Order: sequence, then structure tokens, then C-alpha cells
Amino acid sequence: MLGLRNSPSGVPENRPPLRPPVVERIADWSARHRFVAIAGWLVAVLLAVVAGGLVPGPGARSVDPGETGRAQQVLDAQEDAQAIQESVLVQAADPAAVRTAVAGLVAALRGAAVAEVWSPLDPGRTERLTPDRRSALVTYQIAGPVEGASVRADEVAAVVGRVADDHPGVRLALAGDRSLAAAVETAIGDDVRRSERISLPLTVAILLVVFGALVAASIPVLLTATAVVTTFGLLQVVDHWLAVNSAANTMVLLIGVAVGVDYALFSLRRVREERAAGQDTRSAVRIAARTSGRVILVSGLIVIVCLSGLLLTGIGVFRGAAIGIALVVAVAMLGSLTVLPAVLAALGHRVEWGRLPWWGRRRAAGRPSRAWGRLASAVTRRPVAWGGAAVVGLLLMAVPATGMRLQDAPVTDSLPRSVPAIDAGVRMNDAFPGAAAPARVVVWADPGVPLDARQVAEALGGIDRVTVAEYGDAVLARVPLPGSGTDPTSTRALRDLRTQVLPDALHDLDGVHWAVAGRTAFAADFADQLSRRTPLVLAFVLGLAFVLLFAVFRSIRVAAASIGLNLLSVGAAYGVLTWVFQEGNLSGPLGFTAYGGVVGWLPLFLFVLLFGLSMDYHVFILSRIRERRAADAAVGPGAHRDAIVGGIASSAGVVSSAAVIMTAAFSIFVTLSAVEYKMLGVGAAVAILLDATVVRGVLLPATLAVLGPRALGPRRAPEPPRSTLDPRSVVDESSGTRHDAVPNPANADG
Repeated sequence: MLGLRNSPSGVPENRPPLRPPVVERIADWSARHRFVAIAGWLVAVLLAVVAGGLVPGPGARSVDPGETGRAQQVLDAQEDAQAIQESVLVQAADPAAVRTAVAGLVAALRGAAVAEVWSPLDPGRTERLTPDRRSALVTYQIAGPVEGASVRADEVAAVVGRVADDHPGVRLALAGDRSLAAAVETAIGDDVRRSERISLPLTVAILLVVFGALVAASIPVLLTATAVVTTFGLLQVVDHWLAVNSAANTMVLLIGVAVGVDYALFSLRRVREERAAGQDTRSAVRIAARTSGRVILVSGLIVIVCLSGLLLTGIGVFRGAAIGIALVVAVAMLGSLTVLPAVLAALGHRVEWGRLPWWGRRRAAGRPSRAWGRLASAVTRRPVAWGGAAVVGLLLMAVPATGMRLQDAPVTDSLPRSVPAIDAGVRMNDAFPGAAAPARVVVWADPGVPLDARQVAEALGGIDRVTVAEYGDAVLARVPLPGSGTDPTSTRALRDLRTQVLPDALHDLDGVHWAVAGRTAFAADFADQLSRRTPLVLAFVLGLAFVLLFAVFRSIRVAAASIGLNLLSVGAAYGVLTWVFQEGNLSGPLGFTAYGGVVGWLPLFLFVLLFGLSMDYHVFILSRIRERRAADAAVGPGAHRDAIVGGIASSAGVVSSAAVIMTAAFSIFVTLSAVEYKMLGVGAAVAILLDATVVRGVLLPATLAVLGPRALGPRRAPEPPRSTLDPRSVVDESSGTRHDAVPNPANADG
């Protein structure tokens, strides 16, 4: 059916009615078939959980980069071979007490499930004693195959504990492969449980303040919870082909909560605003889908595209984290576009149940923010001054980042010393550098070439405290390196080991190959591959983000400016990250020990993550500004400034609420044990706060004011049906004609 429209020249012309966007059609279908949509979503959640539990087989293992990966693959190929080795630091003020305790420990170990013991009491092992004889090092290798190795390691650790009880005046501190790995696993498990206990109650409390009604506050939480549960079920299936480690699961949980609640918040706030303005529930759902739903779709796609850039690094841990986070974003986005409209349509006016007195009525009204409106008005009147001041401020915050040193945290600095194995590792490295986490030299031979541990031990006999053991057809030598394990001293020692020490020591063994692994080697190989792939990742992320922004806003200037604003906020976050963690400021309140660097993987990961997440607010605000612009018949600079101010003021409540929720979610990382999580939490929280305040409140309106009315692309006619929040024009769907819109209070309950 044709509707009568006015052409640009004022002559009426017939045009077909505009076809609603796909997100609006999906929302309308869900609202009309609400119970089918809700049931379908719950079935999908159940199927994901069941699939995660039913798919058989072991989980995939990620391959480390570079030479570390080659060493790992050789060890993994050895059947029924495990490589658990532990060391015990024996310390006392009396050297005689040390000697007695060492003798008792060695005797107890040789009666336990160990394959070999390296004792300082053995002939020629004086390097395992400090010059004052008050510290000694005993090292042992767990016996038996891979199956049950961890259990046997724990049983031997219990033997060490009993020996310690027999010598109360002597310290016996255990650190090594199993004990340090168990400490990390326990810390991560505790962190996940702590984050679960904190994140959901905190989110509910914030949403209750945001919405002022219990039912409205519960909807985003329930939707996000089902999205996270669905994602974890799917990740259990994915883990059979692509390794997703426990650290990635923590990120999926907290980032999933932040993104899922934000997406639901965008739609729910718009529906409540439209209902408060007089729309019936179904119309409010459709308007929210066409406006906020479009924002969710665009920003979700940008997040997924940005995260997919991490796949180009070729690093297994990055791939697992990227897939996990992208999956939870996709599921949350899908839920917000499909089942959320059905839930809101089913609830109708009941979404306001449990409303808080006075506060709840104010939050339901969704009034524009006067404070942000006044700020935007001041900025658009003097955009160069305000924008210049904001740019200078962000650049000053970014200055410390120019001295950022990328360096992984040693395992002994990653967790607090209150963890017994970490404290043991610190003490052990002080007395015997590199003993807690030595380099792992894997040696193997060509087929038909004989090789045994004795040959390798003789070749490496000139290295202090080296231990050599056979694992199937390979030989594993552990070489302590000076330094903390990841600092420049350890890195130089690793380079010398690879390029000089090993070639000189093993050159007489024909047909023999070797590769160096271990924490120091992994950090070095990881950093090397990351530095080579980073330009490719940056080009991919920036290029595709530019294309998507241009496709949405049809403006090269807006797309370029959006990328520039994001880079400013990320740069400022880098500066704060360097100032806090590398320079050690706020180490007491945040509970970490500075080690002089920033975790090597964090800057790129943070860039990719923040570049995607910050687009939520950016696209949302720009969409509101375009709505205002399309609804206003006036043209020129004045109308352009009015659209900017109106868009900022009307979106401030949603953006502020979403930013608070996302900042709170990332702040939970700061409460976790590992320093890497604390860095991620501080960097992300600072960037989100800056993005939602300085960038979106000052720099964005200043930039749009400077760029002028044509910055937002070609002017478009209003899209039907217009929101009653801006009653200047609405298009009747049946006729396609434009007329004044008057809110109808009779429709308020839907």
C-alpha cells in the first residue's frame, strides 16, 4: 500500500511504506509469540548445558609458540612419561641441623614414590649448599607414568611435611612443578568462586539503583546468567578442539556479566522510557529494537570482530580467550535481540513491580540529564577549548606508557607470598637462583641413534645444579637460570643457553636435537611471536572497525574520529597501568608486589577488548544524536548543536549506568589473586570510566561540533514509528503519512 509523502521540492509523491529493520521484525515476532520465544531460549540453554556434559573425550592442549612449543610436543609424544620434579629448601641457623634434616629427608624420599633424588650430601653436589651451609637444596623426580602422577606428587609432598614436623627448628619449603602449578590452580579456582559471589549481587544492587524496581532490575541479571551458562556449556564442547584454560573462563564470566547486563540495559531502559512517554508495550518494544537493538547488534559485531583479531597472533591461549569472550558476547547479543522483547511483552506493566518509593518513579520516567546536557551545551559552544583541554589531559595520563616495559610476572610475583608454595619459591630463588622454575632442556635423537640420560648428564656436567632424567625416548635436563625467571637477567641467560652453552656442550652428540622450554623460555617466545604479529592484529582491528563504523554512519570523518577517540582512552589507560603496576604505586591498597614491568600479553589484549567494548557507548550516543537530528526539521549549525546536546542528555542515564556496571565488573578483577588479573581490572576500569565521561561527555560533542552538520553523513527522513520521547513527528505505519505525535496515557499499561 502506497503512502503519500512530500518530495524535497514540496510536491506530494507516492512511495511504498518503509520496511522495518530486521531487528525490529525479530522483536515484533518475539513480542507476538512471547511464550514460544521464551521456551525456545530456555530449551537452547538446556541443550548447551547437556551438550557440554555429553561430548566425550579429553580436552585439547594448546601448543606454546616457538622453541617452547617444539619442546612441549616432543615431551607430549612420549608415552607414559611425566615430568614432575620438586625441590625442597632446607634452612636453619645451625649448619648441623640442616645436615641432619637433609639426611632424614633424603632417606624418607628414597622410600617414597620417587624415581631419583639429588642430594647435597652426595659427592660433588656442594653447589646445592650455600657457602655458610645454612641452606641446602634437595631435588626429586616423581616416579611412574602420567596417570596418577599428581596424586603421587601430593603423597610425596605429605612425606616432606612429616619430615618437617620431625625437625621443628628447621624450615623445609617445597616448590616445583606440581606445588607451584597447584598453587596457581587453587588461586584461580578461589578467584572464580570469589568473582561469582561478588559479581551477581553487586550487579543486582547497581541495577536496583538504576531501574528503581525489583522486577526490572532482575531481568538483565537473569538474561545474563542464562547467557553465561549457555556459553560455558558450549565452551566445554569447543574445548575438545580448542584449548580454553581456566584463566579464560574467569574472563568469560566477568566480561560476560558486564556485556550481557549492558545489552539488556540498553533495551530495557528504552522500553521503559517509551512506555513512560505513552507508548503501549508492543510499540515500545519495537521502538527499542529499532534504536537500542540496532546499537546492540552493531556494537556486538564490533566486539566480536575486534576479538577475532587475536586469532591472528597464532598463540593458543589468546585463541581460547578470544573464542570464549566472543561466544559470550554473541550469546548475550542474541538473547537481548530475541528473548528479551518476549519477556518484556509478557510482563507488560508488571515490569515496574517492586518499585522503590519516590526513586523508582523518577528512574522509570527516563528524563534527560540536565547536568550532562549543560556540559554538552558548554562544549558545543567552545568545542576547540574544551576538546583541546580533554586531549591534553588524556595525553598527560598516557605519558607513563612511553616507558612501559613488557615483562611477564615471575610465578613467585604473580601470586601473594601468603601462598606457601609462592613463599617457598621466593626463598628458594634467593638462596639458589632459578631452582624453583628452571629452564627445561628437551633432548631427543634421530631414529636409530642411541641416547640416554648419562650422555646428556656428562655433556652438561659443567652446569651447576643441573638435573637430568629420561622420559621415554627423550631426555629432560633442568638448568637453573639466574634472575627472577622473566627479568632481563634471565632472558640474557636463556639466550646464552640457547646460542652458546647448549651448542658447545652437545655438539659431539651426532643426530641429537634439543629445544629449551620453561617459564623463561615461554615468556621470551611468547613475546617474540607477539611482537611479530601485533602490527597485523592492529591493522585488522582498526581496518574492520573503520569499515563497520562507516557502514553504520556513512561518514568517513565520524569513523576516523571514533577510532581516534578510542585510541586516546586506551592510551590513557596504558599510562595509568604503567604508573600503578610497573612503578609500584598503590601496591599496598591493591595488594600486589611490583616487579618492574607490565605483563607482556596485556596491552594487546586490553586494546582489542576495550576497542570493542567502548563502541557500545559510542554507537549508542551517536544513534541518539542522529535520532534528534532526523526528527528536527531545522537545519544549520544551531540545529546540529541542539541534536548533539539532546542526544548526549537523553543517553547520559543509560551510558552512565552501563559504565558503572561494566566498571564494577572489571573492578572485581582487582580483588583476585594474580597480578595479571589486577592489571586487567585496573586498565579496563580506568578506560571504561574515561570513555564514558571525558571521551563521550566532552571529546565526542566537541569533535562533532568541529566537524559540522555534515559529519553524521547524509540526512535521513525519520523512520517509522517515531518515539514519543521526541513528539515532533511520527510516521503512521498503515498510511506512511507523517503527523504530530501526542502521547496517549491510556496505552501506558499495554
